[in-house]
Formats: sequence, structure tokens, C-alpha cells
Amino acid sequence: QAHDDVRHIDWNVTARLQVPHVRLHQQDREVSAWFLLDMSGSMGFGSGHTRKRDRMLAFVGLMGLLLQRHGNRVGALILSPEPGQRLRHVPARMGRRHLLHLMDTVHSVPLPTQPHSSPLAPWLQQAQSVLRRRSQVFVLSDFLGPPGWAQALAALARRHDGIAVRLCDPFESALPEAGLVWLQDAESGEQMLLDTAEPGLRQRYAAQAQAREAAFAQALASAGMDGLALSTDDDLVQALRQYLALRQGRSLHA
Repeated sequence: QAHDDVRHIDWNVTARLQVPHVRLHQQDREVSAWFLLDMSGSMGFGSGHTRKRDRMLAFVGLMGLLLQRHGNRVGALILSPEPGQRLRHVPARMGRRHLLHLMDTVHSVPLPTQPHSSPLAPWLQQAQSVLRRRSQVFVLSDFLGPPGWAQALAALARRHDGIAVRLCDPFESALPEAGLVWLQDAESGEQMLLDTAEPGLRQRYAAQAQAREAAFAQALASAGMDGLALSTDDDLVQALRQYLALRQGRSLHA
């Protein structure tokens, strides 16, 4: 059926019944769950009162509570913008105090004061060396960094039960009609003056955003990883429902 993973085909049953079957996996208890958190410059952006970084923190807190309630240990690998400290490691453990410690550690990572870009590929590759046992992995990023992360994400998905949570903002999909606006890329530092009152500009901007969405969806499909979009104006309860629907769909089709 749609969304089945060919790696889960039960060849003995398939040969006996002459109809393809896949193995049904019961969700493991006491499995470590890891949050891989991108804290690069673009995560500080938000067109309203909420930044992508704020939405990330809220998601981690909510999911951490849910996962611990089901017997999972939670940990984090944080891509930090601090010089000389590329990766912060919070071991996976149980308990409310540990979750508060994890949240405090993430919250204490400073926002870059200068334009800052962090390639995701080396970070994801380093995460594979840390996560030696099969785990449930949440990769939280806006995936706007330099290209090359898709292959590393695919390698991660081959070893772990992963879900890519893409943080986004409405202004990244559609420009408002606000006249002349100075924009600066939070990662490259490039500045540009745009006339947002021009319809053609807004159309080209929206078309590029759609192309980026399609490329991201294709990368996830190639990696065999589920994806979840989380906007700065989204309701976290709705995001949780989408996550549970993904998990239920995987269980039904496994």
C-alpha cells in the first residue's frame, strides 16, 4: 500500500500467499527519542510575535512530555552558533527535571549577533556517530542552509525512525504588499531592497517558495523520512495531531 517501506517486506509470507506483505512493528517502549535542533541564524526570524526558534522550543517541550509519558527517554543534539562549540549534547534520560534541564540548555543557546550559517550535513553526520542505537529522531530545522543535507538525512533515516520538522514563517512563502523593504539574509548577511508593491515580484517570490517546498518534499521522499511543517503562526495542538496521524499511518501500513 502507499507509504509502505520495501525494507519491511516479509518475503516468506509474500512467497507463500503470492501477495506482498510487510511486517507489522509494534512501537517499542523505553526507546530513546532525540531532538536534533538547528540553532543557526535564520531560526531567529519571525514576521509576527513568534520566531521559528520559539516555535521549536514549544514543540520540544510538548513532545518531550508526550514521549516521556509513553516511557521514552529524551535527549538533544544542538547545532550551536557559538564559536568552537558546534554541537551541544544533552544525554537521553527520563524525568521531569531532566526535561526542564534539556529545555533550559536549548533556551540558553544565544542567538547569533552577526549573520551566521551552519551547514546541516556535517551536523547530521556527527549525530549518526553519537546515536549508536536505533532511536526515534526529530530533526528540527528550516532546512535553508547550504545544500548537501539530503544525503546525510537519508543515511540517518536508514538507521533510525526519523521525522523532519521544518520550521517556517508565512513571509517565507508570500511577501506582503508593503512597498519598499530592506531584507537581510540572516545566514549570509546579503541585503536587498525590494519593492513589494510590484505584483510580478511577489509572484516570482511565491513561485520560488513553491519550488523550494517541492524540492524539500522530494528530498524527504528519497530519504524515506516523514515530514511535518510547523509555521510560526500554527497551533501546536494541530501540529501534535499531524504528528500522531503520521505515527498512526505508519503503524497501519507497516
